[in-house]
Amino acid sequence: MALASLAASLPIAAAARFRVRRAMASVAAASAAPARVGVVQMTSVGDIDANYATCSRLTKEAAASGVKFLCFPEVFSFIGSKDGESVKLAEPLDGPIMQRYCSLAKESSMWLSLGGLQEKGPDDSHQYNTHVLIDDSGKVRSSYRKIHLFDVDVPGNMVYKESRFTTAGDTIVAVDSPFGRLGLTVCYDLRFPELYQILRFKHQAQVLLVPSAFTKVTGEAHWEILLRARAIETQCYVIAAAQAGRHNEKRESYGDSIIIDPWGTVIARLPDRLSTGFAVADLDLSKVGAVRTRMPISEHRKFDSEWKSSFL
Repeated sequence: MALASLAASLPIAAAARFRVRRAMASVAAASAAPARVGVVQMTSVGDIDANYATCSRLTKEAAASGVKFLCFPEVFSFIGSKDGESVKLAEPLDGPIMQRYCSLAKESSMWLSLGGLQEKGPDDSHQYNTHVLIDDSGKVRSSYRKIHLFDVDVPGNMVYKESRFTTAGDTIVAVDSPFGRLGLTVCYDLRFPELYQILRFKHQAQVLLVPSAFTKVTGEAHWEILLRARAIETQCYVIAAAQAGRHNEKRESYGDSIIIDPWGTVIARLPDRLSTGFAVADLDLSKVGAVRTRMPISEHRKFDSEWKSSFL
């Protein structure tokens, strides 16, 4: 009997378990040799050319280290010092800025995760904060517009209101790659675990990408804790590229780019939280399958279909 026919003939609960086991089997079957990935840490400034020079240098150094997939932080291409400055230079995804990075990916034979491009928005006063995934042929493979915007009064720091100049996205994005099924997110999304639950349990993500520019205050308090929690509760690898240090007189980022395995263990980070560079790890998708088999939370979770609420 064909797999689809067999699943259709089972009761609902049994069919759900069948689909879970089939997905887990697919993960195990698809697992190949570990893939070398890199996570970048940098201090972007208000100069597109200077930031590109840094990204280009790091990409070439990573390629020489055997990295096949390199992940850059949020706002990798530009961080301005004046309100609305980034909106004026925002471009469509086929604009000159992205074309340079597509060429860089092709020349380096490397996949690039570019977190937080200022993409031209729905009107002249707004942009999208867009995570762009480029493959090793230089093609834009997928893009994700940041859903959760950072409108926050940071204690002892300053007030941020990302929505003044940025329009939120409304689409969850997961995409297949040679490095597993990737779930695309950006920075402040990290505080909303339901997004990552959907990426894992509805879109079968194996690797979660979290390019960020956390503030110094929020980073010190929550950065690693939140990232490890997302890895543990989804049983996914997490790759979190971070902006680091002082960008201008108004803005400072926490840094600490890290890679975390599906058990919640940090497996790569730069030795200096504020330095420019990259850390490297080998992603082994068989570990994803092993963790999920031994602790099958996808079979145990209740809230999607079986839980009944009681209101007083």
